[in-house]
Amino acid sequence: MNRSEHSILKIRASTTDRIGSRLLYQHLVELAREQGITGATVYRGIMGYGSSSTISSSRFWELTEKLPVVIELVDRTEKLESFYAGISEELISMPKGCLVTLEPVSLLLQKKGK
Repeated sequence: MNRSEHSILKIRASTTDRIGSRLLYQHLVELAREQGITGATVYRGIMGYGSSSTISSSRFWELTEKLPVVIELVDRTEKLESFYAGISEELISMPKGCLVTLEPVSLLLQKKGK
């Protein structure tokens, strides 16, 4: 595998962010699957803030929380760039902020399960 051909697309947002009536992270993971992106993982943070927000943190007594979330997608760089081009207008039109990065990664193992 050529190590420079793959990247990780990271979208940092909030667990409460939505695209239409759907949660942002759910929408993006399902869309990535439909488009054949190799892998997706969503991480929920316990504390964080964005450039235009206050600090949000997880407290055990709260039932509903606005927490940071990171959606990570891994695939070939050009495939991720194409995926982002298809979602960029939706992200830009969201009322809340988000942060999107694309970073090169070195794939050491990509093994399919049975």
